[in-house]
Amino acid sequence: MEENKREFSLKGMNAVIVAVIAAAAAIICVTIMTNGFVSYKTNGGGDGLTATGSASCDFESDLIVWRGGFSAYGMTTGDAYGVIKNDAEIVKNYLLEKGVTEEEFVFSSVDISQRYRTEYDENGNYVRDYPDGYDLYQSLTVTSNDIDKVEMVSRDITKLIESGIEFASFSPEYYCTTLDEVKLDLIQKATDNARQRIDILVDGTGCRRGRLLTATLGVFQITATNSGSGEYSYDGAFDTKSRHKTAMITVRLNYAAE
Repeated sequence: MEENKREFSLKGMNAVIVAVIAAAAAIICVTIMTNGFVSYKTNGGGDGLTATGSASCDFESDLIVWRGGFSAYGMTTGDAYGVIKNDAEIVKNYLLEKGVTEEEFVFSSVDISQRYRTEYDENGNYVRDYPDGYDLYQSLTVTSNDIDKVEMVSRDITKLIESGIEFASFSPEYYCTTLDEVKLDLIQKATDNARQRIDILVDGTGCRRGRLLTATLGVFQITATNSGSGEYSYDGAFDTKSRHKTAMITVRLNYAAE
């Protein structure tokens, strides 16, 4: 009887020891998992605190580029070149009369192409193509900081047309020579905006902002003023048709949460 009691007591003690060891192991596992989760969130394994800031500004272009071109025809290259040389002189004088300086415009080289005429027989069947003179083309580019002046010139080419010149005018292009400065200022403002949004998240959640994990710069969207986000492009937009523009950029910041 005494031996049975001793055996039962040993079994009970063993069960207690096993229970204690299991409980201790569970506590250790929970501690490890908790510490790992905190480290995971703090060191960036999780999402942490993320916000996207934006900044935009309106600005006016300070450089205009206007392009045009004119053509001439002659039965020989000499005849055609004589015509286009005379036309170029008329165009040059027109620009000078309008206040455009010689430093502000440049003529391209002359492009020459041979014209062909197609011959058919009395039944409408193709016979041959034969040379029928030469077409010459020359383009003109005006670049100036005096936007008002060049805009006026580009809109009033009546005198050139009345002179018999086959002149084609293209829409002016507008640029900003200080665009890099505008971009840097917007990046700074968008970054500050994103950081302010992070601070609002911190105040609302009760956590603390840890170290910066990632910072991502979006693409610049430069569009005509008041054109709206419909002009935005995935790869970024760069408007050259409008004198007045709006530039916008986004910055995405991701901080560890503590």
